Amino acid sequence: TICLSDWSSDVCKTIIGKGIDEIAGTCAAHGEAGVQYQDSGREALGLPADEKWYVSPDTYDYFKSHKAELVAKYDEWQETFKAWKAANADKAAMLEKPAPSAEELMAKMGGFEVGSGVATRNAGAEVLQPIAQEMPFYLSGSADLHGSNKNYMKGVGDFSKNNYAGRNFYYGIREHGMGAILNGMAFYGLHTVSGSTFLVFSGYMMGSVRVAALSGLPVSYIWTHDSIGVGEDGPTHQPVEVVAGLRAMPNLDVMRPGDAEETAAAYASSVTRPDGPTALILSRQNLAVIDTCSAEEKRAGTLKGGYVAKKEEGELEGILIGVGSELELAINAAKELGKGWRVVSMPCVEAFERQSAEYIESVLPKAMKAKTTAAEAGYTAAWYKYADKVLGVDSFGLSAPGDEVFEAKGLTVPAMVALAK
Repeated sequence: TICLSDWSSDVCKTIIGKGIDEIAGTCAAHGEAGVQYQDSGREALGLPADEKWYVSPDTYDYFKSHKAELVAKYDEWQETFKAWKAANADKAAMLEKPAPSAEELMAKMGGFEVGSGVATRNAGAEVLQPIAQEMPFYLSGSADLHGSNKNYMKGVGDFSKNNYAGRNFYYGIREHGMGAILNGMAFYGLHTVSGSTFLVFSGYMMGSVRVAALSGLPVSYIWTHDSIGVGEDGPTHQPVEVVAGLRAMPNLDVMRPGDAEETAAAYASSVTRPDGPTALILSRQNLAVIDTCSAEEKRAGTLKGGYVAKKEEGELEGILIGVGSELELAINAAKELGKGWRVVSMPCVEAFERQSAEYIESVLPKAMKAKTTAAEAGYTAAWYKYADKVLGVDSFGLSAPGDEVFEAKGLTVPAMVALAK
């Protein structure tokens, strides 16, 4: 064991399970094997036999003294902070200004032309800029993929040993390290933080993501290249199973927007969520800006996790759920199926399930489950909670242009129409 003190190192030789001769110095002391020796071990260490949770007087004295030292340091810091605020009124005002709401941030974001094709990673690049301006303590960074993830903030500088004020972080090809650093900054609390890489590489940082979810840390992950739409990079880079795994993690919001307007809301949600992390799952390929409802409806619906993107005309005959790049697929399929078909976009299952029972029923009536079909370019199992039929990808992808991979995997309008019927 290496013990660090004042940045100097000393070698400290320790014995795991010390005092329990039967297992001392072995891996057995690391698990439950030592429980049976707890009484003899206490005796060997000179601890009272009748106090299972014994704390020595020396330990109490140390922590009492240490607490007094910390209180004194805190009081001293408060005086220093008070003097700093008096001398730096503009910076103090910036520090104390309330963070904007998701709605306030979206009001600063421009709109997108209906019918145009915009990759959601590119839409993210656009909506990120007003976030950077409105939130001066927002930090972002990438694991050597700024050019592909499109999350570089303009005009705020790059963090380095020569520029601590920079807000773009270059983590190198170190997803695990990036995740741990994001958690550390989030625990500190001053900054709102995010980091990016390809979705398929998110596994390298999953330990840190789990800690963020477990600890309720407001960290944002910008994970691009989200599906078989990656195309020629092949099955090694097509994360068909990853999104389903992420959705299984408690307290992680997984947002896979279906067009540029949904992306704006997803970003706004991610940087304003106070009690847990958010994964933004973004496309490499262009997605059409859908025209079946207004930008305002799409943004508001995305904040709720799911909404009616195309209303049926007359009696409701069936429902198609489209997620991410498959939202457009569902809309085109509904047009062929007839006027009585509704399309529901569900960019964030977790946010949708936090809505009232009345709202959920208004979007996905329980009585219509047998006539509901879902589509997503990924693992299908979880969607059977909402739909009796699911169009998806339960096998690894292919190395070919993205549209050809979609065709080969059966994610087409005719296939969805046939399944829904």
